[in-house]
Amino acid sequence: MTRVAIVEWEDGLHPGTEAWSRIRERVDDLRPDILVTNEMPFGYWLPTKKLYSHRLAAEWVLLHEEGLEALASLNVPTIVSSRPIMGPSALANEAFILESGRYQFLHQKHLFPAEPGWEEAAWFKPFRGGFDPKLVGKTSVGALLCTELMFTRCARSLGKRGAQLIVSPRATGNNRVLWHSAGIMAATSAGAYVVSSNRTDNLDNPSGLFGGGGFAFDPSGKLIGTTSVLEPMVLIKIDENLARAAKHEYPAYVSEEFVDQVDGVELEVV
Repeated sequence: MTRVAIVEWEDGLHPGTEAWSRIRERVDDLRPDILVTNEMPFGYWLPTKKLYSHRLAAEWVLLHEEGLEALASLNVPTIVSSRPIMGPSALANEAFILESGRYQFLHQKHLFPAEPGWEEAAWFKPFRGGFDPKLVGKTSVGALLCTELMFTRCARSLGKRGAQLIVSPRATGNNRVLWHSAGIMAATSAGAYVVSSNRTDNLDNPSGLFGGGGFAFDPSGKLIGTTSVLEPMVLIKIDENLARAAKHEYPAYVSEEFVDQVDGVELEVV
């Protein structure tokens, strides 16, 4: 069993503030093995408009570099998060593992929304490939960053590569039905636990964009944990043996080879 903490952290979070002190105290209380943060957790959400600003992007990068030190100082062996890093022509959103203070690349986000509030397609472009899971202790961990959770094939690919835990740091609104549906399909198609932490609005400076509601599903699609305003950090337990067995359950075991003919007649693939 591995103890995993999911969270909803407020927009505008900075290391060294009162909000950060509350987070530190809660981590000390729960003592998780793995802490999963929301997507790019430090500072106010930047890509709200299409116009890309190199200056603002660079400031966000620096803030998250400071945030790495703050994360490493928490009383938890492993943290999975994401951060903006400067690429050749835009930012990249990089998921990473921080294990006993050691940084390990996990994945760069490849799929982006493009709408008011979430103009990420204008701000981000990955420059490093890979959806491979990494071993954290005894747990194989893969990442799908926010929108990527909507694409079942990404989850299936991680499951086929042995992922027992799929983490999905998010920065999304209030449509929990949509995101829970994505989490259920990812969990069952991969035969893995799916846990997601989300950004929530800052009560003192609300944007109206973020809905909180971190969640966790087991490999059967059962909801096993959610965060709330009253409980912004929640601990769940994952069973790696259960995840291994789930690879042989429906629908995770189903082949991805598509039938393109019936009685010798070729079918049109749209």
